[in-house]
Amino acid sequence: MHHREVSQLAEPPDGGMYESLPLALAEFDGAWTCLRVNRAFAALAGLPAETLIGRSIGTLPYPFARHVVPLVEQTLASPPVQTEVEIVDEFPCRPGSATHLILRLHPYSTSDVAATGWVLFASDVTEQRQTQTRLLESRALSLRVLDSLSTHVCMLTPDGTVVEANRPPLELSGLELRDVRGKKYWDCFWWSHDPEAQDRVEQAVTSASRGETPRFDIVKRMTATNLITVELMLVPLRDEDGRITHLISSAVDVSARKAGEDALLLSERRFRQVVEAAPDGMAMVGMDGRIVLANASMEHLFGYRRDEMLGQPVELLMPERYRGAHGALFSGYMQTPEARDMAGRRELYARRKDGSEFPVEIGLNPISTSGETMVLATIQDVTTRKAYRDLIEKALAEKTVLLNEIHHRVKNNLQVISSLLSLQARASGAEVAAALAESQRRVKAMALIHQLLYEHSDFSGVDLAEYLRRLCRLLAESFTEIRNRVVVDFQTDEAGITLDLQRAVPCGLLVNELVTNSIKHGFPDGRRGQVRVTLNRTGVDEIRLEVADDGVGISGNLQLGSNKSLGFQLIPLLAEQTGGILRLDRASGTRYELFLSRISTRPSG
Repeated sequence: MHHREVSQLAEPPDGGMYESLPLALAEFDGAWTCLRVNRAFAALAGLPAETLIGRSIGTLPYPFARHVVPLVEQTLASPPVQTEVEIVDEFPCRPGSATHLILRLHPYSTSDVAATGWVLFASDVTEQRQTQTRLLESRALSLRVLDSLSTHVCMLTPDGTVVEANRPPLELSGLELRDVRGKKYWDCFWWSHDPEAQDRVEQAVTSASRGETPRFDIVKRMTATNLITVELMLVPLRDEDGRITHLISSAVDVSARKAGEDALLLSERRFRQVVEAAPDGMAMVGMDGRIVLANASMEHLFGYRRDEMLGQPVELLMPERYRGAHGALFSGYMQTPEARDMAGRRELYARRKDGSEFPVEIGLNPISTSGETMVLATIQDVTTRKAYRDLIEKALAEKTVLLNEIHHRVKNNLQVISSLLSLQARASGAEVAAALAESQRRVKAMALIHQLLYEHSDFSGVDLAEYLRRLCRLLAESFTEIRNRVVVDFQTDEAGITLDLQRAVPCGLLVNELVTNSIKHGFPDGRRGQVRVTLNRTGVDEIRLEVADDGVGISGNLQLGSNKSLGFQLIPLLAEQTGGILRLDRASGTRYELFLSRISTRPSG
C-alpha cells in the first residue's frame, strides 16, 4: 500500500501502552489480520482477547464488523473521506443499553513509503455524553496517562497554542508546564534553536488545523547542547459535530534510525565507489533479470554506454545461442542463490555491442538489499589468458606424446634386449643359460613398467596393484618347469595406489628377486607350494608389500647381501632404493615385508 496522507502512528503501541490507555485498541497487520487487542477491546467485543487474535477485520464480532468495514473503505479511498467515525450500538459490555464509540483507524509504518499495519481505536464516549463529571474524570485520567508516557506529547489548540504537555519530556529539557503552556508550539524551547525548524512546525500546525495529519523528521533540542532527530506528528481531534477542537503533537526519537539510514547511505556510496573503480566488469542484476547497475569497465568491455545497459535484460550481453536457456537457468539460481564461480563449469563467451564475442569468466554473488535479492556479477575478459592456456595445453599435449613415445621405445628396446638374452641362452650351457634367464626376467620387470606408462599415458606414477599383478603372472609363466606345482598368487584390496617411476623400478626388481628366489630355492625335490605377493595399506600414506612362501625356508645363517648369489646381493640394495624398510621372517617358510611411505593415491577407474 502506498503512503497516504491520513493519520498515522510512527509504530504500533507496545504492550504496556495498550493496557494503560483508556481506549479499546486492536492492532492489524497489512493483510488486515488481528495481531493483538487490549482488555478494553476484548470487553467491548464480549470475547476473551485470545479468541480475537488471528481474525480478519471483516470477521470481528457483532456489531464491530458492521461499522469497521465501512470505515476501512473510507480510509482507503483516494482521497480518504475520513479516518474516524462515531457509532451508537448495543455492545456486550452494556447489554440492553446504547454505547457511544468513536472508531479511529490509523496506519503505522517504520518507513515513509508504505503502511505495514493498522491500529483501530475504539473510544467509548458514553459516559462523556451523560455527565460533565465523567468528562472531567476522563480528562483527569487522560492527563495521568499522558504523563505516564515517555514519548513527547503535547495538546494544542487549532491555532497552535500549547494547552497540555506530558511531564517526562519537559523534565528532560529542564522545563515545567508553565514554560510552554500558552505559547505557540513553534516558539517553544524545543524548536527555537533553528528558524527553519520553527517555520516547518508552524506550517505543520496550519496543516493539522485543516484536518491533515503531517508527519516528518525534524531536529529537536533536548538541552542547550543536545540535539536529537525526532519523528513529529500532529493529529487533529474532532468533537461530535466534526469540528477540530485540539491538535495532538507527538515526537518519537528516531536518532538511531536516522544514524542507521546515514550509515546505510555511506555504505552504499562506498560500495558504488568500489564497484566503479574495479578493473573487471561488474553488473548488478535484479530478480527480474534486468541490469540495475554497471561500472565503467562494463562500458569498456562491451562497447555499450551505461545508459544503454541499465534496465535491459542481462541477455543483451550474451551470444544468441545462450539466450533461450538463460531465463530458466537464472530463475533456478534465484531460488537458492549462492556465491558461484562459473569458470569451472564450462567455457563461457560474452557478446559486444558490435556483435563480436570474447571468452569470459563470471563470478556470481547474491546481495540482499531492501528485502530484495540481487546478483552482483563480476565479468572478466580472459582472451589473453585463454590464448596462453591454449599454448600451454598444446605444449603439454606435445610433451605427453613425446613421453609416450619415449616409454614405448624404451619398452621395445628392453624387449629386444630380453629377446637377445633368450637367444644367447639357447646357445649356452645350463649355468650360463640360468644366469641369462634371471637377467631376462629383470629386463622384463623393467619393460613392464614402461608398458603400463605407455598404456595409461599417465607419467606421474605407476599403478602398483596392476603392475604387481601382471609381474606375478609374468614370473609364473617364465618358470615353465615348475608351473604345475608352485603357484604364484597376488592379493590386494587396494586400488589407485601409485608409486613414482624412481621407486617403481627398484620395487619391481625387488619383487622379481624375492619371488624368483622363493621359486628356485623354496621347493626342492618336487615339493609343491605357493608364493604369495600381498599389497595392503597400513596408513594414510604408507603401504605394506609382502612376499611370502610356504617352502622349506632359508638357512638362519644366511644374511641378506652376504651370499654369493647376485639375487641375494641385490635385495638389500633394491630395498634401499625404494626408500622403504625391509624385514625378513624365517619362522614358517620365508616371508619378506617391505614398508613404503609417501605414496600417492589417485581415483580408481
